[in-house]
Amino acid sequence: MWEEFVSYIESLQSPVTWSEAIVAVGFSILASIACYLMYQLFYGSRHIGAGVHRTFLIGGPAITALFLGIQTSIPLSLGLLGALSFVRFRTPVKDPAEIGFLLLLIASSIGAATGNFLVTIMLFVVIFIVLGIQWLTRNRITLFGRGHLMISVDQPSFPELEKRLTAFLRERLRGLSLETMSTLDDRVGLHYQYRRQSDFDWAAFTNDLNQMAAPAKVEVFVG
Repeated sequence: MWEEFVSYIESLQSPVTWSEAIVAVGFSILASIACYLMYQLFYGSRHIGAGVHRTFLIGGPAITALFLGIQTSIPLSLGLLGALSFVRFRTPVKDPAEIGFLLLLIASSIGAATGNFLVTIMLFVVIFIVLGIQWLTRNRITLFGRGHLMISVDQPSFPELEKRLTAFLRERLRGLSLETMSTLDDRVGLHYQYRRQSDFDWAAFTNDLNQMAAPAKVEVFVG
């Protein structure tokens, strides 16, 4: 019974042999696991995204199998392109960093399907080194590091306080830029970005800010 099944499978016409398919899908699974672990190590513990890493372990082998199936069939690839044009993903990618991991997953899956194993391994090594350097230096190099400052002021006091507040912030913080301003529940919310300083005294900053803004009520959030 088993021999008949094997002979039937072998009789099927396929441009990809069993050994090639097993090697390609197996390599794709390993690459997907590596991509998943890199996401968790360098991104998942510090950011809140759309959770695209949950698709890595399935998406990688699926993309590899997809390219194995269409790499020698132009009609099949065109039909697949037409079918996928109707697909709509309703869950948005919330952080641009997730796009990079998705591209890494797709690149590794295509590399596995086309037999470019060495190039794929080199890609992972280079990206791991780059992300590792970024992770090690993120708290030491503040030249380009940007922080977030959110200030909430009661709306009646804001018109009189605006000029003094802007002058105070520009004097204390480097590279200050106002990103957004919103009004909600009789309070004005200001979202700033600034250049990080490793030895900045936030306790003194908050105390001086409250004294400058008195008697207005000011709330400060630093990220």
